[in-house]
Amino acid sequence: MEEMPFSDISYKCFLNQEKLMGSKCKKCDALYLPPRPICIKCHSTEMEWFEMKGNGKLSAFTCIAIGPPFMIAEGFNRKNPYCLGVVELEEGVRIDARIQGVDANRPEGIKVGMPLSARFLHRGGEGTVRTFLAFEPL
Repeated sequence: MEEMPFSDISYKCFLNQEKLMGSKCKKCDALYLPPRPICIKCHSTEMEWFEMKGNGKLSAFTCIAIGPPFMIAEGFNRKNPYCLGVVELEEGVRIDARIQGVDANRPEGIKVGMPLSARFLHRGGEGTVRTFLAFEPL
């Protein structure tokens, strides 16, 4: 893996490449997503990049009807809410992300434990494209 600092900037660069990268402690094998430069379990600074498979299950979720401006610009509002969730990946780490492919108007149909797979959402125009992590039901 190329030499990149364990930072949110590097994490976003990997997302732009459609890679879900975390950090792994070389001493105790602890995994972190988003990546960390220091292991909180053994306090080691010997970290390496680790690519997550992107498969997991829904641990918790909420449906949001009043969002930030960039979500409103995508058409989300009181009549068209969106879903955010906590996803536990197969590797054991958890990450917050948008949950696509579910009906946020009917949260009773969204089930904790449902299997999910990572998707990379590209938003913006030429020269200003940003990539966001999302998950969809398998």
